[in-house]
Amino acid sequence: MIAAYTTELGAAYCADSMVWLPTLEDGSVSLGITSPPFALLRQKAYGNKIEDEYLEWLLGFVRELRTKLRDDGSLVIDLGGAYRRGSPTRTLVQWKFLIRAVEELGYYLAQEIYWNNPGKLPTPIEWVNKRKLRLKDPLNTVWWLSKTEWPKADTTRVLQPYSERMKKLLKDPAAYFTPKERPSQHHVDNTFRDNGGSLPSHLLTIPNTESNGEYLRRCKLASVTPHPARFPAGLPSFFIKLLTDPGDLVVDFFAGSNTTGEAAERLGRRWMACDCDRSYVATSAFRFIEGDEEAPGAYRAIMTGEPVSLASRQMRLAVG
Repeated sequence: MIAAYTTELGAAYCADSMVWLPTLEDGSVSLGITSPPFALLRQKAYGNKIEDEYLEWLLGFVRELRTKLRDDGSLVIDLGGAYRRGSPTRTLVQWKFLIRAVEELGYYLAQEIYWNNPGKLPTPIEWVNKRKLRLKDPLNTVWWLSKTEWPKADTTRVLQPYSERMKKLLKDPAAYFTPKERPSQHHVDNTFRDNGGSLPSHLLTIPNTESNGEYLRRCKLASVTPHPARFPAGLPSFFIKLLTDPGDLVVDFFAGSNTTGEAAERLGRRWMACDCDRSYVATSAFRFIEGDEEAPGAYRAIMTGEPVSLASRQMRLAVG
């Protein structure tokens, strides 16, 4: 299968991922990370399935990916929740998916993670804004699944900055903390050590509020519609650092605007991405071109099916 465009470290394909995934080498993928179209009741431009069809459809891709993962590899999948049709009650789609992925497909649940997006709109309007029956929901569930019980991971690569209070404590522990036994009978002393940052929790606060970045600016210059549901770069970057080493292969089989590929390239990981919408694949190349003026030409070339090389962020049409 010929890539729509390539970069120094990766390749993006326009295809049905159920056709594309079998072309990958077994045991080659260190991390699959993706955000599939959600099981929403209202159809979106990017082609989401409704709840009745959703589980079987999504599990098909996840089943195919498992053989492509390395033994220490992981799948990270971002799944938003949804309401039942005509009712202010929630579906169980993301939990049904999790149970079936583990019990039927043989994945392990390494950890459940929650993505807090402070910029998420209060939806659905009917239950949240108009009738005011439900709370705003800024969280998505993110399942970290693994092929075995011992996937590769290193939390020291995703340490968070210390708070100002912690910095003072590290500088002079005796001045700010008295050793004592807590009511829980845990004894805490004041032998604190600077480890370069604090361990992250499984609640990730990452705003998704980009409005004037390179990708959107180039879509405007090329007079094309951007992808309506883009990953914030911080989300794939976090998991790429946590779960892979430089040179490892990262795959996104619902690539959309290919934030995953851009993050992988920046972090020195090889990547492969696939989306069935050629326009979305073509606009995702805007993340890798050298200058704004190259955006329209890159878009036209990919839309006509002409392979494009963007190696070292220099757009060149591939020979042959």
